[in-house]
Amino acid sequence: GFLAQVADQMEKGLALYFKEFEKTLPAGVKVEFVRRDDNTNPDTSKRIAQELITREKVNLLMGIIPSPSAAAIAPLANEAKIPVVLTNAAGSILTRLSPYYVRTSFTIWQSSMPIGQWTAKQGYKTAMTMVSDFIPGHDGEAGFTRGFTDGGGKVVGSMRVPPANPDFAPFVQRIKDARPEVAFFWVPANQAVPLMKAVRDLGLREAGVKIYATHDLIPDEELDNIGASGDGIITTGNYTIFSERPASKAFLAAWNKEYGDKVIANFVSVSGWDGAMMIYDMIKATNGKFNAEEAMKFFSNWKTDNSPRGSIRIDPATRDIIQDFYIRRHEMKNGKLVTTEFDVIKAVKDPWKELNPEK
Repeated sequence: GFLAQVADQMEKGLALYFKEFEKTLPAGVKVEFVRRDDNTNPDTSKRIAQELITREKVNLLMGIIPSPSAAAIAPLANEAKIPVVLTNAAGSILTRLSPYYVRTSFTIWQSSMPIGQWTAKQGYKTAMTMVSDFIPGHDGEAGFTRGFTDGGGKVVGSMRVPPANPDFAPFVQRIKDARPEVAFFWVPANQAVPLMKAVRDLGLREAGVKIYATHDLIPDEELDNIGASGDGIITTGNYTIFSERPASKAFLAAWNKEYGDKVIANFVSVSGWDGAMMIYDMIKATNGKFNAEEAMKFFSNWKTDNSPRGSIRIDPATRDIIQDFYIRRHEMKNGKLVTTEFDVIKAVKDPWKELNPEK
């Protein structure tokens, strides 16, 4: 579906880890990866998850790009008691839908609320938001708004665009006409280029509107296509290929050997890689013999210092990941758009769950 490119990035990351570390598995233990494509359709997601559980007799489910699909699968996971490792779907509510859900990616609130807070600290007072009209877009809008308004700013307008095949120009024009100090965008990473083209063609930044966003707006694999249009934009994110962390360099070395340097990894690739790492760690700890409760107990307390992102761990109270988020500047260097981490917010939990405790 419209998220196929994102899915490919994720699948490359998780499949690479499975291949790279297969020899570390206990003797006699083999991991078989059964792939299905849900075409970004929740009804299809539910049907194929049922097939994987009943026909393929899988021990675990992993992946899932769109949050609506993850939500649709939750009742099946509950009924069959199948652990589900979310390596992308970023809606905050998801891990509350099933005790068998654990997430190694991030929530949109984790990336959007910090950039709202940071933007307000720069002294800006007015902002407009434009997001895709589905669960992660809604979370991005809400997270940025909470962070920005808590810091004294005011959101003077909010817009939601169709998630499939959107025409961004009318929405960008509305922002230009309103002239807020700041525009916040959230769209899936594979729609970043057409959105930035609309920003460039309509002269939004030349009109004096500053752009702040999450890592989805300027993902590493689209830097060359975005080019100078992204110069000076500030985003928040959990990973960039420009990181100097040793674990990132090791990940990229394996990636480039497998896929070549023309295929660019991104934050979704790393979520898949880390999800596979967690699964392998659980298999090694149990010698490949586990039930759902044993797997979830391990996942709920998992941590590592060897992620390309840095140190990460699962919050046992929520089964969501705790991780650092970096403030990054996108800038032209030697004719190329690059990403530079210049500040960090340490050990970020999902803010939505902090603000909305379970009753």
